[in-house]
Amino acid sequence: MAKRMLDGFASDFARFTKGDLLESIAKSEGRVIACETIGTIRPMLGDVTNAEFASVMGADILLLNIFDVKNPVIEGLPKEAPFDAVKTLKRLTGRPVGINLEPVEDKGTDETDPLWHMSEGRKATLENAQRACEMGVDMILLTGNPGMGVSNEAIERTLRLYKEHLGDKMILAAGKMHAAGILEEAAENIVTREDVRRFREAGADILLFPAPGSVPGITLEYVRDLVSYAHSLGALTITAIGTSQEGADTDTIRRLALMCKMTGTDIHHLGDAGYEGMALPENIQAYSVAIRGVRHTYHRMAASILR
Repeated sequence: MAKRMLDGFASDFARFTKGDLLESIAKSEGRVIACETIGTIRPMLGDVTNAEFASVMGADILLLNIFDVKNPVIEGLPKEAPFDAVKTLKRLTGRPVGINLEPVEDKGTDETDPLWHMSEGRKATLENAQRACEMGVDMILLTGNPGMGVSNEAIERTLRLYKEHLGDKMILAAGKMHAAGILEEAAENIVTREDVRRFREAGADILLFPAPGSVPGITLEYVRDLVSYAHSLGALTITAIGTSQEGADTDTIRRLALMCKMTGTDIHHLGDAGYEGMALPENIQAYSVAIRGVRHTYHRMAASILR
């Protein structure tokens, strides 16, 4: 029987199976934080990775964005074999690690920033997913960065492929934080009840939705309905702040945190755009305190990775 993630230490996470990790998240009753970081840009602290910084501020799960499995780069890591980047990060942080892969199509808008330029190792191919599994990745999130042209149909199709080949080895998560370049899937059409049903049937263990207040038209009531429906299908959920509001003031972050808590979500996601590369560190801590208080926040921040 797995510990709840709130109480887990690095040694617990290191031996968790896929089922243990899902159970540990569920047992935490909406008090798990996932922080997205970018490893290809200079870290905020120079020679310490953004992922390490996020973990020490309270992140339970680290999610790597713009991570190319064919050319893995996490700036600030010790100089080791690139293929060992994820395993090294897990050793340094004692946290489970996920990555974003993108089922890109040709329907996207122009890229808004050169940072998002697509590379082969970020595409949601089976080869890339298998390589991620071999690298030690615990979770793949099928989603889309700004303007990438990731449709819900492409996510569903990729889920079915991954479920067949990797479903017993790693957690499969799916959803969108914003339209990701598909304008007909904007606002309340980003993720619908029908998408939730199709994603779950295709193999998603976790469904991702925009946080209330982070996307035009996405209200607390709307996300609450999707979360409840996902739970009725046996899936866990993530509410995601992927609209640069992870760089807002702490009062806004606390408001978003409490709205997400009221939706009933299992995992709270903070994106990578404080300045650039990770959420503002003070916002990670403020969000954590808002959803689980200082005791659990400081426990996560203080626990040694040697435990």
